[in-house]
Amino acid sequence: MSAIIVYFSRTGENYVSGAIKKLDVGNTEAAAEMLQKLTGADMFKIEPVMPYSDIYNDCIEQAKQDKERDARPEIVSYPESLDKYDTIYIGYPNYWGTMPMCVFTFLEHFDLTGKTIKPFCTHEGSGMGSSESDLKRICKGADIKKGLPLHGSRISAAKENFEKWLK
Repeated sequence: MSAIIVYFSRTGENYVSGAIKKLDVGNTEAAAEMLQKLTGADMFKIEPVMPYSDIYNDCIEQAKQDKERDARPEIVSYPESLDKYDTIYIGYPNYWGTMPMCVFTFLEHFDLTGKTIKPFCTHEGSGMGSSESDLKRICKGADIKKGLPLHGSRISAAKENFEKWLK
């Protein structure tokens, strides 16, 4: 079974355990790298053409506006194909109760019929939000598995969570 980890992550100021902290590696990227070590899956990072601000409050305002407009921000590139993958791990931070809109852009670019989608989400208290139901809505014909919510501030200790989730 062939798998790929597709993720969106952001560096700069982030909300971590009740405070704003500057991150050189985003929480979701750190989680994706941990998952890659456990699975050996290929990896692909979603990068919006117009990146979110490094300033936390500006970023959340941009994300809010994107969600309110149901925007589909353009992304820099896509894998040539996902045909060789049976399983797609999709990782993202929880932005306003769901995935960042650039993740919607990515997923809607492909026909994911017959694929297994395993979402994981970094957050600071909001869990998966509506992202699992959003995935079911936009990934018609895919088998959407139960997601794994991970506290971003505790991502360095998430290996055990991943191991349980992967069983």
